[in-house]
Amino acid sequence: MIFQTATFYIEWEDSAVPWLKIFTNEPYKELSLAPKEILDDLFRALLLIEREMIAYYKPAKINIASFGNYLPRLHFHIMARFEEDSHFPESMWGRKQREGGLKLPDKAYFEKRLIGALKSAFQDEPSAPASPQK
Repeated sequence: MIFQTATFYIEWEDSAVPWLKIFTNEPYKELSLAPKEILDDLFRALLLIEREMIAYYKPAKINIASFGNYLPRLHFHIMARFEEDSHFPESMWGRKQREGGLKLPDKAYFEKRLIGALKSAFQDEPSAPASPQK
């Protein structure tokens, strides 16, 4: 986990492309079941992540997905996609197109930059406990 508020938390997906996941702290099964205030925070954070990925990585496209078939819990995947990544233009769950060999800027610096932006955007929000239930 890289960031958490009272309503959501964010973690990395182990992948060759920059890929973050954002979860609500409470395990809502569907988007329509979450309260408006939580959805507002979730989408505010999701859009901030998208903007930061675009500015830092300069991808060909940002993919945002929410399936929940294996994990029936409200969450989103936010991925920076590149024409030379292993699956492009397929989804990251799709058929591999080639061997990937992306040369990306430093992930640790992006994470630090993103956390700073999230802290600034959610500075008045109370923090949640350190260990969310998944």
